[in-house]
Amino acid sequence: MVLTLQQKVVIKISSMCCEKSRKKALKIAAIEPGVNTIGLEGDNQIIVTGEDIDAACLTLKIRKKLGWTDIISVTPIIRKRWKRKSVARKSRNLLYRRSFIILINVRDPPVDPCTIM
Repeated sequence: MVLTLQQKVVIKISSMCCEKSRKKALKIAAIEPGVNTIGLEGDNQIIVTGEDIDAACLTLKIRKKLGWTDIISVTPIIRKRWKRKSVARKSRNLLYRRSFIILINVRDPPVDPCTIM
């Protein structure tokens, strides 16, 4: 079992008033490494989810382009993944491929009881 730590970061941008500034903020958040999903909440909040996101670095990048930003919350999302099952499935397929046998039935021609013809 492998635990992957995903984060949900909510950032408030006070100067996000038009569509152009929203697009800029979403582009900046999309470029950040580890980001899986981006969304807007309300008029001036961005929700970013992903693995190992640096929230402080993300707010600094948005602050340079758009203006005043605040981190509202950073919450972890813990999901459990079973790695053992995927390994077992792969090994079963390999074993099946190795044990593949081709059977060919070879029959002798039928024997006639009459030997004169």
